Amino acid sequence: MPKSFLYDERGGVATITLNRPDALNALTFEVYRELTDTFLALRERSQVRAVVLTGKGRAFCTGGDVNEIIGPLLGRSPSALLEFTRLTCDLIRAMRTLPRPIVASLNGTVAGAGAAIALACDLRVAAESARIAFLFVKVGLSGADMGAAHLLPRLVGAGRAAELLMTGDFIDAAEALRIGLYNRVVPAEQLEAATAERVVRLVRGPAAGLAATKEALNREGSMDLEAALEYEARVQAELMGGPDFREGFEAFMAKRSPRFQ
Repeated sequence: MPKSFLYDERGGVATITLNRPDALNALTFEVYRELTDTFLALRERSQVRAVVLTGKGRAFCTGGDVNEIIGPLLGRSPSALLEFTRLTCDLIRAMRTLPRPIVASLNGTVAGAGAAIALACDLRVAAESARIAFLFVKVGLSGADMGAAHLLPRLVGAGRAAELLMTGDFIDAAEALRIGLYNRVVPAEQLEAATAERVVRLVRGPAAGLAATKEALNREGSMDLEAALEYEARVQAELMGGPDFREGFEAFMAKRSPRFQ
């Protein structure tokens, strides 16, 4: 069990809650490591069908803690700085390679590394207060951090991604929804219910099919069309030989909801 955030597991859902509300859920070295370890460990927990990532208080996550991370980095050697930036990327890699859907439940401000973490989730359900900014250029760094320049254009297009990453400006939740960065925006008091509604559909879905979908989304961006078609044909043929495809057919014929394994 992690020490730096809350973890709850029930009904096929693992809920990770960032729990430094007084610091707006800013990240520490320990939070980075424990988040990465948790997402890696979830690969072996087949009973977990979906993951929810959220925060406690009025922010989802505001990036690296000024006192715990930003300050100490100023005195590090070049090799130690690279060690840290690779540590942050390890978290994104663990999230993107987890063969389960991850839903970000954005309860408030999303900034810096917090925005990159939200971006690495598969779906984003947000409260109306969940403004978002990729702040890296505001502190003299590249806007391309933690995979943002790879993932963001896929959601919002190259032009909008360039604007968000090069200015570091905040946009509100309504604008994030309009450009496709958020999947759904609701009043704050409805966030938990709206997240649960989305997650329960994922939990009831075919685990192997969802894992294959996430893997395809990860891999096919670097393929040409012919390679993508062949890849999808092979994966789909394999799934057609599995029990969920038969259950889906039988449920359709019986006019009932499928009960996937």
